[in-house]
This record gives sequence, structure tokens and C-alpha cells, in this order.
Amino acid sequence: MRRANYLFTSESVSEGHPDKVCDQISDAILDAFLENDIKLGIADQSKVNTRLGCETLCTTNKIVIAGEGRGQAPFFHKHGAKAVVNRELITEIARGVVKDIGYDQDGFSYYGADVEVLLHGQSPDIAMGVDAKKKKNGEEEGAGDQGMMFGFACTESEVYEKGSFMPAPIYFAHRILKVLADKRRSGALFDLQPDAKSQVTVKYVDGKPVGCTKVVVSTQHHGQTRNGKKYMPGMVKEMIADAVESALPQGWMPKKTSDFLVNPTGNFVIGGPDGDCGLTGRKIIVDTYGGYAPHGGGAFSGKDPTKVDRSAAYAARYLAKNVVAAGLADSCTIQIAQILARWRREDLAERNIVLPGSVLRQSRRCSDSHQCGLH
Repeated sequence: MRRANYLFTSESVSEGHPDKVCDQISDAILDAFLENDIKLGIADQSKVNTRLGCETLCTTNKIVIAGEGRGQAPFFHKHGAKAVVNRELITEIARGVVKDIGYDQDGFSYYGADVEVLLHGQSPDIAMGVDAKKKKNGEEEGAGDQGMMFGFACTESEVYEKGSFMPAPIYFAHRILKVLADKRRSGALFDLQPDAKSQVTVKYVDGKPVGCTKVVVSTQHHGQTRNGKKYMPGMVKEMIADAVESALPQGWMPKKTSDFLVNPTGNFVIGGPDGDCGLTGRKIIVDTYGGYAPHGGGAFSGKDPTKVDRSAAYAARYLAKNVVAAGLADSCTIQIAQILARWRREDLAERNIVLPGSVLRQSRRCSDSHQCGLH
């Protein structure tokens, strides 16, 4: 039986959250590899194009980048039989990401952090399962691992943003942080710092989202105002209240002030990787549907399209969006099950949908990997 009246909560994290810093570094490195493939004209050449599984760890003034991959100069060069990564170039990319996010603090800064690069060549055992094989209808590229991936779409956010097809709780959790980030970057909220989280509880009546019963925002801030006054929790709440309300539909802000919580611990000056260690791939629910739909367990960031955790989840999302956009359903969930090297397609939607065989090639050309989540 379909639920009618209920509450559902989702959270989001900002670009400066420690785990998101790591996601963005891993993806910026991947982007640079893929852009180099395009420049060299080898983006669709399975024997020589990019393979990358890039993981990042961030802590107090320390960034560690590890993983395995394959790429062309200037990112990799041959030393005998071994592939050697250009550590200086990878370090430069990582520092650029941290600078763009806005970290220039004693405990974590784009210029002061020590960067350690531990990338190495891809295992030949994995590579042979992924390299394109000649088939009757041309070449088919394999997948780099087994697993299951889900795609989901629904109509809840459509009235607020056409083409978004997302559940209301995660949509508005993202939107709150987007508004705060834009105002921080513009200087309108000068005293905010990059690290932040939001949590939104949405009330459903007759299966439709109608408002928020709780909104929680934790946002890093300067210790003092520009006038030298120490920030107290109530001051931060007052500073961001209008911005948060502007991110929600009219009338959705909780009626009780006690249901809008800001920095519940009372202080959030030390933040980012200085306050909490970050890792690539720890925000898989934030990157997808906020817990509203199933998740296969695999992360997205730092993975080239042969890693089906990413490309198959993107493909399933694309298909689910098209089912809903065509008016065939108000919501749609699609599952893809995958084994190493060979394709197997399964569909948990109400009707059978065939996954295009060209999806890996399309996602290699079209996915914007800086946008870690699904769109």
C-alpha cells in the first residue's frame, strides 16, 4: 500500500564539507585526464584512453591522493615497463580545487597543505576485462567491476525546477546550501566559511510534499564579526535565516523558530578537513536521492565511465527521467546488475527498458564529473 501521510528527511553537504573536498579533487583529476584524451583525439579508443579510479583523503593541512589508472602524457609517462604519474601536475590540480572552494585557513589552505600523490598504473587483470572486444556489431567495451546500480526519478521537484525530477527533501536540502554558497562567494554573507550541512524534514499529505517540519543548518563561520564581536549561535541563525527561507517555497519554512536549528553545538569555527577528516565516496546518499530511493552502494567520484558504479547509475537515472517525463509514471526506479567485463541488464521498473549498448561511450563524452551527484 502506498504511504499517504508521512515525514521524510534528507541531508546535503556543501562544497567545503571534508568528504566533498575529496570528491571534487578526485573528479578534477579525472576531468583533466579526460580533457587530455579529447585533446589527443583518443577519447573513444579503448586501448589507450583514460582509466582512473582516484581516491582522496584530506585532513589538517594534508591531502593524500591514491588509486590506479592509465593515461597519456603529461599525466603518465613510461619508466621501463612501469607507468609513472606526474606528481607535480596532480598536486597543482588538487591545490586549484581547494583554492576554488575557498580554503585559506591556518588548519587547511590551498598553498600550505602537504600533498602526497600515490597514483599508479591499472592492474592488467582488470584492464583485459574492460578493453573493447570485437563483436558482430563493432567493438564493445567491458565494465571494470560487478555490482548493482539504481536510477530514480519523480515529479516532486518539477513545479519548482523543470527537468529536475528529484524528491523534495534532497532537492531543497541541496537548494539551501546552494543559496548559502552563492551568498558566501558574492560577499553577501561574508562571514560564512566553506563547510556546511543542511537537513530538511518534509511533510507529505496524500503522498504530496506540502512543507517542512524541521530545517537544520550547520555552517562554518568566522570566529568574530568584522567589528570584532564574537559570533554567538543566535547571531549566525539571524544572519542566514532569510537566505534559507528564500531557498524554500513560500510557506514551507517551519512555523516555530525552534524547528529551525542552526549550529546546534553552539559554535562552528573550526571546520573543513581541519575539523574532520574527509574521504572520497562517503556521501553516496547525498549524491543521489537522499535515501528516498535505493542505492547500490558504489560511489561516483574519481571514476572513469568503465566504472559502472558511476556510468550505469547515470544511465539508469537518465532512463528513469525519460519514463517520468513521458508521463508514463509519477515515479520510476530502474536497477542495473553488472558483472565484470560482460553486460547483463535487469529492470525493476513497471515496464521493460533496454539499456543502450553505447551508454559507456556516451557517458564518457557527456558527463560533467565535477557535478558529483545525479541530475
